[in-house]
Amino acid sequence: MDSMSQNKVWTLVDLPDGVKAMECKWVFKKKIDMDGNIQIYKARWLLKGTSKFHGIDYDETYSPIAMFKSIRILLAIAAYYDYEIWQMDVKTAFLNGTLEEDVYMTQPEGFTFPENAGKVCKLQRSIYGLNQASRSWNLPFDEAIKEFDFIRNEEEPSVYKKTSGSAIAFLVLYVDDILLIGNDIPLLRFVKTLLGSCFSRKNMGEAAYILGIRIYRDRPSRILD
Repeated sequence: MDSMSQNKVWTLVDLPDGVKAMECKWVFKKKIDMDGNIQIYKARWLLKGTSKFHGIDYDETYSPIAMFKSIRILLAIAAYYDYEIWQMDVKTAFLNGTLEEDVYMTQPEGFTFPENAGKVCKLQRSIYGLNQASRSWNLPFDEAIKEFDFIRNEEEPSVYKKTSGSAIAFLVLYVDDILLIGNDIPLLRFVKTLLGSCFSRKNMGEAAYILGIRIYRDRPSRILD
């Protein structure tokens, strides 16, 4: 709820005539680490899938995602050249997307005040459960990362590259997980700071586990925050 408030996800309005507010629900999940231990308990307020209609509640939904083979290739390059491999997670990533459609939903259960009981939420930003949520998040991320002089790979649109002299950095986006791979720690720190200025993110340090791949290091961590 704090994240949705900070991102100004909706405004409370009276439901327009002839419009039906989408039904929503709370979903509770456990996020586990690579050893199966519980890291955090997560709660999300999301739209029910049966209440959305193409051409009314959403239009374009396509959003690129990094291919598994691309991640393996970059990890192989990083291992060969002893590049740094850092990992970040964008907090509530989908809440960063701006909606073009007029979408109304019911107020979150347990967070409705009596004076606003008859109102509904008009979405200003995307929310989990929307068909276009992934696309709405990917578009502003792509625009932001290009402003930092990253070049997107034409064949793999979720992989970006930035060079500065002999320093090189690769950025891989997998939904809301980010891998930063490169040979220059100051450059990687700079990129991490830039991302933090645009999106709320969690620094996870050196990557140890990504998409079922466990990453081993035979040297001490060299990350200095």
